[in-house]
Amino acid sequence: MFGIGQGSFRLFRINGIDVFLNWTWFLVALYEIEARKGRYSSVVWNVVEYLALFAIVLTHEFGHALACRSVGGTADKIMLWPLGGVAYVNPPQRPGATLWSIAAGPLVNVVLALPLTVAFATAQSAGWRTSMPDAYQLIYAVLVTDIVLLLFNILPIYPLDGGQILRSLLWYPLGRARSLLVAASFGFVGVAGLLALALWTQSVWTGLIAAYAGMNCWNGFKTARALRKLEKIPRRQGFACPSCRTAPPIGAIWRCNKCATSFDTFETGGVCPQCSARFDRTACLDCRQSYPVSEWQVGYVPGVGVMSGEVAAK
Repeated sequence: MFGIGQGSFRLFRINGIDVFLNWTWFLVALYEIEARKGRYSSVVWNVVEYLALFAIVLTHEFGHALACRSVGGTADKIMLWPLGGVAYVNPPQRPGATLWSIAAGPLVNVVLALPLTVAFATAQSAGWRTSMPDAYQLIYAVLVTDIVLLLFNILPIYPLDGGQILRSLLWYPLGRARSLLVAASFGFVGVAGLLALALWTQSVWTGLIAAYAGMNCWNGFKTARALRKLEKIPRRQGFACPSCRTAPPIGAIWRCNKCATSFDTFETGGVCPQCSARFDRTACLDCRQSYPVSEWQVGYVPGVGVMSGEVAAK
């Protein structure tokens, strides 16, 4: 939904991270500004308030992206659209790295709430409610917006931050696949609650959020089932993905992109047995990251083949 390239354009680039905006954001901005026109003496204040919302969401997403990079992951795109923002992050597939990459977003809102609370308390004590009502209302609205976004994001509904944090915490005792299965299943309960709330309040936006969360829960559920199957495949001892540190499966699972032959890249040393094409990088089937075959095992020689024994995993 509202992916990059589907009616989106790049706003700017900061620290190697491209920020995209979907065109529908302007339609919603105009609607929201018009709907709240009577709250201020001038529509300019409404524009400033909506821009503040834009800044809070953007800062939240940068929190995700920078945290992901700090643990060795990749993050180079942020998408802003009417229902919020999405940071395209790919942390190393380890529970701690994933947990920090997700939790950093809500932590940004906590940090922002501190100066906003001080500013609001100062405005109250200075009597801005009567002497400077527009400024007072703006500070109050921005503070409430930040807190509401924080509370909403930490709901344990996958794929909201709270649901992904729950999944990362469950990853420690349950493993990668089962934790995602539980989080996605629990997310369906939350989606049902959001749908009931949307019907009760007759809120279109809540309904759209519920639909978006429902689709992601279903995708997460399917991914978890695929991961469960992948976990049952025997694994090769002595090798480990440099990113997620998972041993690669044993078997003709990789496919040559030149002759379409399936082969075991670790058995053949990264060389297709049919057409002799050499592949310098090998993709991890668990985290989808690609690395030179030599980085999967110390002393491994490309083109030679396996240098260790094999063992079935779990």
